[in-house]
Amino acid sequence: MALSVIRSKRSLVKPAEHTPCGTLDLSTIDRIPVLRCNARTLHVFRHGPEAAQVISGALSRALVPYYPLAGRLKESRQGQLQIECSGEGAWFVEASANCSLDSIDYFNDVTSIPYDELLPDCVPKTTKGMEPLVQVQVTRFACGGFVIGLTFCHSICDGLGAAQFLNAVGELARDLEHPSIAPVWNRDFFPPPPQLENVQELPKFPPPMPSYRLEQANIDISMDQIKQLKRKFHDSTGLTCSAFEIVAASFWSHRTEAINFEPNTEVKLVFFANCRQLLDAPLPKGFYGNCFFPVTITTTSDWLTQATNVDVVKLIQEAKAKLPIEFANYTNGDYMRKGDDPFAPPLTYTTLFISEWGRLGFNQIDYGWGPPVHVVPIQGSSIIPAGIVGSLPLPKIGIRLMTWSVEDAHLRTFLHLMTKPI
Repeated sequence: MALSVIRSKRSLVKPAEHTPCGTLDLSTIDRIPVLRCNARTLHVFRHGPEAAQVISGALSRALVPYYPLAGRLKESRQGQLQIECSGEGAWFVEASANCSLDSIDYFNDVTSIPYDELLPDCVPKTTKGMEPLVQVQVTRFACGGFVIGLTFCHSICDGLGAAQFLNAVGELARDLEHPSIAPVWNRDFFPPPPQLENVQELPKFPPPMPSYRLEQANIDISMDQIKQLKRKFHDSTGLTCSAFEIVAASFWSHRTEAINFEPNTEVKLVFFANCRQLLDAPLPKGFYGNCFFPVTITTTSDWLTQATNVDVVKLIQEAKAKLPIEFANYTNGDYMRKGDDPFAPPLTYTTLFISEWGRLGFNQIDYGWGPPVHVVPIQGSSIIPAGIVGSLPLPKIGIRLMTWSVEDAHLRTFLHLMTKPI
């Protein structure tokens, strides 16, 4: 039976109390053009009677301390992105499905998820075309399960910030008087760009867009496999490594081997690292904005396909160790002097993006009926080679690598390499 979703109610959820009005400036990182987009996720819960009513009420209460999220984006006279604290609210949709989550295995097969049915629709816009910064759909399934489809504006918070906000909603849904972490705006942490002379201007025109189409694939990796690779790394180097480094190294190497680039093709791996603790002083715990920097690693396809997993993990660790210096160079204007933009790596088939979602906090959010069974990040683009490292759906223990990184011609070889025994 095909999944059918009926939306029964749509509304703007406003803050439960009066909140401050006015305009707030965003940080230099918030205003990066590539972040002017929406991030979308699905959160699958096994049980939750009256979930829509409970979450709607908690959302309204959470929008009091997090009042900027009830506002809208605007541009200043200087063309800078800002938040207008209008109190207009978050968009909230209630829906129901015609089956149980158990009957569809809690969307374990992410390739079959009807995303458009589970994400909010009919999103209202202001006269200036700005959407609500937070959009939520709660879909009730038979036998009591529910799915939250979340869309949030990337310009105002990163994954850590979004998880912090949702955790606050969960705490208020569980009748806590206040969120355990008080939100902190603090968007002036980043120094304004230095006024420099003889700066090489960045290109004004957009880069040519790729013509390839990437295929979605998901690879499940058991913790036993991860532990075995960690042991190999330790035996070889005497050092430790993280599960993310293990998965990133294997993913990058096997994808490069599967594509079989021309000899000595330059290939890149890019991931964004949290920089909250690299500032002087470090950002406070409740900060929910964007504060990260891209770690970009460049080598040749020949070296990468001939290197061991240990070699590639060491290369990743060496690049991560340089993060404090690279971030400091960005804040003091060194990249600007050279006309470089580290937040705009080439969008080509030779560049691979990877991100880690397992530690953001989405898996611990509880609205009163326990944490989610499954959290599914939704593909942002079919032309940017990427992968997301997350957790396997409960009760399984391990890592799921969700990818859209190769064309159909390379998919079978890539899957064979990624799933072959260690």
